[in-house]
Amino acid sequence: MRRGRPGASPRGAAERTLTSVGAGDAGSGDAVAHDAGRGEASRLWHITLSVSGSEAPLPEVRRALEQLAHDHPFLLTSRYANDHAEIRYWEEARDLHDAAAVALRLWGEHRASAKLPPWEIVGLEVIDRDTYHHRVAEGYGPPPASPVGVHPF
Repeated sequence: MRRGRPGASPRGAAERTLTSVGAGDAGSGDAVAHDAGRGEASRLWHITLSVSGSEAPLPEVRRALEQLAHDHPFLLTSRYANDHAEIRYWEEARDLHDAAAVALRLWGEHRASAKLPPWEIVGLEVIDRDTYHHRVAEGYGPPPASPVGVHPF
C-alpha cells in the first residue's frame, strides 16, 4: 500500500513503499513497513496537533474537520471550538522527525480542500506507540480516542 498526501512528495518518497499491517503485527508497534533496499522499519506514532486562530462559525469548523477526517482517513478524533481545535491520529513513519514533518504539513495541505479555518499550528506532540500506551496505563496520558469522530470541546 502506498500512501501519499496532496502537494509535494516528502523527501525520499520515491524510495519508500509502505505495506499493510498483517493481523498478527498490529500489537507489536514495531516494523509495519520497510524502506526499499535499506531495511529501515516504519513505526506508529501518536500525533496530537493543536491549531488556533480567529473565531469561525462552529458549524463551518465542524464541517471542515469532518471533511479533513474524510480526506485523511487515519484521523481518530478532533475536538473543536470557534477559535481552536485539537486533532489526534496515528501516523506511520520511519522516525519522529518524519512523523513530525508530516504532521506539521497536515493542516496547510488540507486547508483549501477541506476549507479549514486560516488557523496556525500552535502545538504538536509526537510520541511512539509504546509511550502512548504506557501513559494511558499509568493514567497520566491522553485517554484513548473515544468516541472516534469530530466533537466540540
